[in-house]
Amino acid sequence: MINDEYGIYIHVPFCVKKCGYCDFYSVSDLDKIPIYIQSVVKEIGMAGNVSETADSIYFGGGTPSLLDSSQIRQVLDAAFRKFDVSPLAEITLEVNPGTVSYEKLSGYRQAGVNRLNIGVQSFSDVTLAFLSRIHSADQAIQAIQSSRSAGFDNIGLDLIFGLPGQKKHHWLSDLQAAVDLHPEHLSCYMLTYETGTPLTSDLKKSRFRALPEGAVGMLYDAAVGYLADNGLPQYEVSNFSTSNATRSRHNQKYWTHAPYIGFGPSAHSFTNNRRSWNVRSIDAYLEQLLAGKTPTDGFEELDRHQLMMETIYLRLRCVDGIDISVFEERFDADFNAMFGSAIIASQNDGFLKIMNGRCRLTRRGLLFSDSVAGRFIDHI
Repeated sequence: MINDEYGIYIHVPFCVKKCGYCDFYSVSDLDKIPIYIQSVVKEIGMAGNVSETADSIYFGGGTPSLLDSSQIRQVLDAAFRKFDVSPLAEITLEVNPGTVSYEKLSGYRQAGVNRLNIGVQSFSDVTLAFLSRIHSADQAIQAIQSSRSAGFDNIGLDLIFGLPGQKKHHWLSDLQAAVDLHPEHLSCYMLTYETGTPLTSDLKKSRFRALPEGAVGMLYDAAVGYLADNGLPQYEVSNFSTSNATRSRHNQKYWTHAPYIGFGPSAHSFTNNRRSWNVRSIDAYLEQLLAGKTPTDGFEELDRHQLMMETIYLRLRCVDGIDISVFEERFDADFNAMFGSAIIASQNDGFLKIMNGRCRLTRRGLLFSDSVAGRFIDHI
């Protein structure tokens, strides 16, 4: 049973071409899209009944914008038939600028999508080529402008920083280009070198040098300051928005242990302290559903210790931090008694402050959120 408003996640695993830095599950066999749509609709129909209301639906990928508006509508219709979806639900579609036109975007809006997350990554064609993106800077700008013309008034942009050789003025140029387009939301992700990706392979072959950690930190700090000065204050380590209302409602569920249900290959669900996940392979996913079986690949029940660790890790990433009284009630624990030494050490480093009943990281502390969380987790 779900006791709170929940989110619905739809994983769309298709990509024209995999980006060099990406380790998310994706395939390039676009001929499978029609049978994939049928299978997702079937999986939604097979889901258990939920009495509470869904207030967010998120199409992630992969490249969801490879689907046409009629396919998006089919999936949304299935979700609305099966679940009690709020008429005010946030319905987000991830968009690759190289896959959309005004007509396609207008179709998404008419299908019920009311929020776009556009994977710009950079406004530099040189950087986009390094990242193996399929779009140009001009296409990114055009996609954003076309989204506005199509009726979208809630648009988020993704940018990547910390690239080899990147200087502060390069990064500020990207940020200024983004701000000039007046997005409601901006996500700034540090480039990471994931195992098995082409970019990591090139790094190991010394084809380029990773940007030093100190330089990455300088770029991060520059973004936090610049965006705050331009109406996009930070609310999570990587996320900035014009207001509380334009924060990503769906992604906040991940950071607060709110329930969500996932559909599609490799999609995860979290309900009642239970995490489950679907088979990763598109072929296995299609075969399971064709046989009338749910495509679940595994699950785990999170105990008190695991939930406490995840709460510390996830909440310290958020500017709002940890509500101490809520934490103590949820876990029947004395926060200060448990974490006193971690609090003092982090305060002495200038990473943390206790204010108005909340434990939150400072601007500098957010850059080291994983390390600070580790100090706390050592005392659980």
